[in-house]
Amino acid sequence: MTFNIGSQQGNINNVAGDQTIHGGQHGQFATATDPRAMLGVLRSELDRLALPPDVARQVNTEVESLDAELASPAPDRPTMAERLMRITRLVTAAGAAVTAGGTLAGALTSLAAWLGPIGDSVLRVIG
Repeated sequence: MTFNIGSQQGNINNVAGDQTIHGGQHGQFATATDPRAMLGVLRSELDRLALPPDVARQVNTEVESLDAELASPAPDRPTMAERLMRITRLVTAAGAAVTAGGTLAGALTSLAAWLGPIGDSVLRVIG
């Protein structure tokens, strides 16, 4: 069997059998070539979490540092990887799930992929 699927946008589901969706589907997409857009998605997803105030403060500090790195002419990728790992660990320790397939994990994974091989350490923390 051959499927020829042209260009698609939005939420796309391929299932074997029946699928029922309650509450609608939502998603955001950032291309791997635009780290500032990926950081925006990450910031939005982190804002949705009900993090304790002290954890939220630490996470926001790391996000602001990532933003500052991206604004520089030559971002320090190892430093960015460390900050992404800290964010992941802080969020996980606070009890928020960073699961594969989730938008938060997707934003972290996209930024880690943009970092190149140095981002592999972040991917290991995500799991």
